Amino acid sequence: MGGARHTTAAKTDTMRQALIGRYRDLRGNFNLTSRESTAPIEMPPPDEHNQQLVRHAHPPNWKNPTPDGVYNLVAIGGGTAGIIAALGAAGLGGKAALVERRLLGGDCLNYGCVPSKALIRAARAVHQARIGETYGVRGSADAQADFAAVMQRMRRLRARISHHDSAQRFTEMGVDVYLGDARFTGPNTVDVAGRELRFRRCVIATGGRPATPQVPGLEESGYLTNETIFSLTELPRRLLVLGAGPIGTELAQAFRRFGSEVHLVNRGKRLLPREDALAAGVVQRQFESEGIVCHFDATLANVSTTDGPGGARRVTIEKPGGAETVEVDAILVAVGRAPNVEGLGLKAAGVKTNARGVEVNDFLQSSNPHIYAAGDVAGSYQFTHAADAMARACIQNAFFFGRKRLSRMVIPRTTYTDPEVAHVGLTLQEAERDGVEVDSYRDELSNVDRAILDGEEDGYAVVHCRKGSGNVVGATIVGSHAGELIGEVSLLMTKGLGLGALSETVHCYPTQVEVLKRIGDQFNRGRLTPLVARVLKFLLTHR
Repeated sequence: MGGARHTTAAKTDTMRQALIGRYRDLRGNFNLTSRESTAPIEMPPPDEHNQQLVRHAHPPNWKNPTPDGVYNLVAIGGGTAGIIAALGAAGLGGKAALVERRLLGGDCLNYGCVPSKALIRAARAVHQARIGETYGVRGSADAQADFAAVMQRMRRLRARISHHDSAQRFTEMGVDVYLGDARFTGPNTVDVAGRELRFRRCVIATGGRPATPQVPGLEESGYLTNETIFSLTELPRRLLVLGAGPIGTELAQAFRRFGSEVHLVNRGKRLLPREDALAAGVVQRQFESEGIVCHFDATLANVSTTDGPGGARRVTIEKPGGAETVEVDAILVAVGRAPNVEGLGLKAAGVKTNARGVEVNDFLQSSNPHIYAAGDVAGSYQFTHAADAMARACIQNAFFFGRKRLSRMVIPRTTYTDPEVAHVGLTLQEAERDGVEVDSYRDELSNVDRAILDGEEDGYAVVHCRKGSGNVVGATIVGSHAGELIGEVSLLMTKGLGLGALSETVHCYPTQVEVLKRIGDQFNRGRLTPLVARVLKFLLTHR
């Protein structure tokens, strides 16, 4: 038995060292130095699924086209924003180019939405199996995740989805695809692997990368980010997650459900600092019930690697009550994002930047009026659906004298923990900060029949309206299907519909969206003033 343990530990250490090296290789690829489009791209592990992904997202033998004339639009960055911008211009009959230095599909396909949601779904499956007895299903309490199978499933599905972001598909849709590094050489020109592209309009959509905290010993010990954690093939027995935003919380819960011991460390006093405190509290209760150890108001003082098989990390966590030392096998850093603006030659293009990325006005226009920015690099909403909306706004503003304002976009967001936390518009705290007086309407999922039947009662919905009206200014929903439900409130805000429209809409029964219908009923009952009530009573009495 002891020999088996040492063999496993040695194997884990080998895997860890390989991953550290791979992470450093990947991070090096983010340096925007000149590189030919034929440079090999690797996505570890090199199985059939990742090879298929690379064939789609960065074909090994891809030959860049020869520029011919002036492009109506050049999109730099092959993530969601760049893809939508280039396809939009081509779809309108324009001449469009799309430039990507690494993998088409960007973070969403390769390191973000797609792989993380595959893991979250698998984690929910094993969790549901373990609590099966609450639904009358016996013998499931000891259900275990097969982590290697979970990750293989993720890679298989990611490769399947990668077809939608393939270089060949974009070419067939009329876009010239260039693989390589882009660098502006003037206000209307950009060099890609030795080819000069001239453009009338450009959209910078180079996205972002994980921010790295300055912690003594962290670099030497090695760590994971969202760009490397999806390359794991073996489950870390003990995982420390640094950061309690969406990435940190989602993956902390998923890995705990897979069987890792998880410590979550956050500088703030609670989970999900951008969200309503009550919403974060619901998620924190769930985390604690699942055995996730949360360290709040805490920072990493230092990290060191212990001797012996496995090479565990000894992490010192500073908290108000004193320092605590824990040993873990892996560290996931999820403390924010940094924009990818280095090496683009933005000065030559007359494009200004700040700490958040490319400086843009409310129309997503940079200091060069011919160049726009969208997605994470524009420094505002860092969501795939926001990048999509921003790219569409760029097209409208660039070619059709549009006045599509970023500040007027209704952008919902969801953190895919269990339960989910979805939000749109202002939180109550933000409304108070901005001096917006509101009436709030709230109902609990414990009042909704379907939530009771599903055993998913721990959650709620709250909608904020401008005081004295039904004009919705914000909403938060906490529940297993919050991300699906928030779209209904987003529609109200986008189309200027009053809150009463929720009550007037016929919803299927039984569904959890009934929580919103109940809120619409609350609003309508509130409009029944004493005078109106007396008039109605008089009319009904005398009919």
